[in-house]
Amino acid sequence: MDRPSPISRTIAPLALGAFAVVLLIVVATSLSAGGGGEGGNQLGARTSTGPGSRTVEDKLPQKIYIVKPGDTFGSIAEKTGISVEELSELNPNLDPQALISGQRVKIR
Repeated sequence: MDRPSPISRTIAPLALGAFAVVLLIVVATSLSAGGGGEGGNQLGARTSTGPGSRTVEDKLPQKIYIVKPGDTFGSIAEKTGISVEELSELNPNLDPQALISGQRVKIR
């Protein structure tokens, strides 16, 4: 039987190490982007660092939902976890009966 060359004996562990580093980076960035950790702030949580501080809600960008064919306020509410009433309050200029594909609906 042929024995592995010294180069392949060196490259294999390096490749495994590189893969582990990349995997850790991907997992770490997805966890920080998702905010699913127990210690992190929940959406809408208020933080204060002193007098006149702003809330997390003030600092976060506006979230929107892009209407897809066949969407209704009810289906959007179901998908996003927001009540139909809250969607109506956030979008007073939208007619829930005349949603158009591609239209933007505020969800926060």
